[in-house]
Amino acid sequence: MPFAYKPFGAFAFALWIGISVKLSSLIIRRKISVIHCWCTPPGAIGYFLSVLLNRKLILDSYEPHAEAMVENGTWTKSSIAFRLLFWLEKKQTVRASFIISATEGMREYASRKYSLDIKNFIVKPACVDMKLFSEDVVKDQILRHQLALEDKIICVYAGKFGGIYLEDEIFDFIKVASNHWGNAFRFLVLTNHSTNEMAAYCKRAGVALDCIVMKFVPHNEVPRYMGLADFALTPVKPIPTKRYCTPIKDGEYWALGLPVVISANISDDSDIIETNHIGVVLKTLDLEEYQSAVLKIDELRMQPELRDRIRNIARKYRSFEIAEDVYKKIYSNKL
Repeated sequence: MPFAYKPFGAFAFALWIGISVKLSSLIIRRKISVIHCWCTPPGAIGYFLSVLLNRKLILDSYEPHAEAMVENGTWTKSSIAFRLLFWLEKKQTVRASFIISATEGMREYASRKYSLDIKNFIVKPACVDMKLFSEDVVKDQILRHQLALEDKIICVYAGKFGGIYLEDEIFDFIKVASNHWGNAFRFLVLTNHSTNEMAAYCKRAGVALDCIVMKFVPHNEVPRYMGLADFALTPVKPIPTKRYCTPIKDGEYWALGLPVVISANISDDSDIIETNHIGVVLKTLDLEEYQSAVLKIDELRMQPELRDRIRNIARKYRSFEIAEDVYKKIYSNKL
């Protein structure tokens, strides 16, 4: 039952009331016993429905949202939006029969921020279809020819700029990479940003436009395009709450055997990358660190069996089997 998104305000409240009425009707008609919510904003609706209709509540992809919106500059701590969602995050946490978090760290966050000790707490990161993101799509020669990427060193990024992601820092890094590899380097961006937006970022950083290959493709085509790359980028802003997120793109990158350049303290991923030597963690966001990262990627590219080693990391930390085990554990309780 899809609904249009509305930013916080009067229109959003009206939308939420309409959604709640329709979902209440569905829950009663279909005799639904469990309300399973992904993330805390929809969890707020699920919370009220679970109380009003006396249904079980499960929170999935549990991570801070209210504080994240403050940290990325969208809300202020004094705003009604922050105070309301932060209050509702605590209420959801108390109400939920099970909480499924992206990281183990959310247990400590809930204890520190909400003064709560979560009992039924399970960790499930953003998992990836290893059959879709498989070695079969790596280095697609037909696609490389179509995009004029033969014999190029390719950095891929799937996502947006701004919000929870870095902006100009990304292109400063790309400028360093372009200087290092020259015309042999290309930045493959899978995004819905406009050409004009991309040109503005490039102009500020001094990046030549012919270094950029920009595409917006359906998700089932993403693996073929990602698979063209030699390494990947996860430029999440290194703000405190991102310690508790789970970038799905990392699992997709790893499933394709790609080393990743990532900001520091992002989910468990920064630690996984650093501990297993399968990419570079940017401790600072400056030219010296970018230059060091490019040199490290050059070293990694030369390592034999690198892709196989990284795919094993994906199987360990991002396989669908992890999610399957979590849901079996929860629903075998016959809620």
